[in-house]
Amino acid sequence: MRRTRTLAGIGIAAVALLALTACNSGSPSDPGAGTGGDEGEDSTWFEVADDVQLEGSPTFDAIQERDKVVIGVKEDQPGLGYLDVTTGERTGFDVDIARWIAASLGYDEDKIEFKAIASANREQALVNGDIDYYVGTYSITDKRKEQITFAGPYFITGQGLLVGTDSDIESEADLNADTTVCSATGSTPIQNIRDNYPEVPTKEFDLYSACVEALLSGEVQAVTTDQAILIGYAAQDPDNLKVVGEPFTEERYGVGLAKDDTALQEHINTLFTDGGDIWQAIFDKNLGSSGIEVSQPAVD
Repeated sequence: MRRTRTLAGIGIAAVALLALTACNSGSPSDPGAGTGGDEGEDSTWFEVADDVQLEGSPTFDAIQERDKVVIGVKEDQPGLGYLDVTTGERTGFDVDIARWIAASLGYDEDKIEFKAIASANREQALVNGDIDYYVGTYSITDKRKEQITFAGPYFITGQGLLVGTDSDIESEADLNADTTVCSATGSTPIQNIRDNYPEVPTKEFDLYSACVEALLSGEVQAVTTDQAILIGYAAQDPDNLKVVGEPFTEERYGVGLAKDDTALQEHINTLFTDGGDIWQAIFDKNLGSSGIEVSQPAVD
């Protein structure tokens, strides 16, 4: 098998984001490596497969025809899906999961095209064939399954709240008509607020980072999405931002695929099921310093 290179990951600490060094990938000799310290050369390791055959997958056929994998991602979520506009490097747990899948299909880093897709446009991008698959804090829901297919879940988290450090909001129980809550357009968290707290005003932007800016300016009083995302923002600006309360939903992240591409779905589910050590190495590299304690979930 050929070796591939993964870019540096960002692990979230309580007060800062720890930039981890880049590494050559391959089979993970030490699944716990890459969490920081002096282990910079032993981060996430996996190999690029040779001679992959995946009959019955129109998505894989399209990938082979263009000789490139087009992956939808987020790029404003530290530790999960983040683009450093200065260096051009993409980092995060979701991004490395996306790279791992591409490697299992036989495609190295130089054969990957990442596309930033807003939350509200994910299903349409898959339906249109604009991307081959989507990996970016994409919660599995029955409504979305009407248009697309999911592989996974590969991660389970829960919805939380990000507020200013001087805020009196301590949990979702403190939300009221005077507390405007912001989240991404078309996201599951904003719909959860509308369904369960109808008296609470809401505001939407395409990007979570825009919600964070609105929170810092006083335009909104809280930002809601998955706690894993919010911890990253709090870590970037601990003097002004904090995560409060306990998760009040369960969000199951899946890989978005074209509707009824069961061949690719089964391929990815098998990859996740058989690749527990690699999954753990990817988690430790990107989120191991966050204090979040999770286990790899079983696929559906």
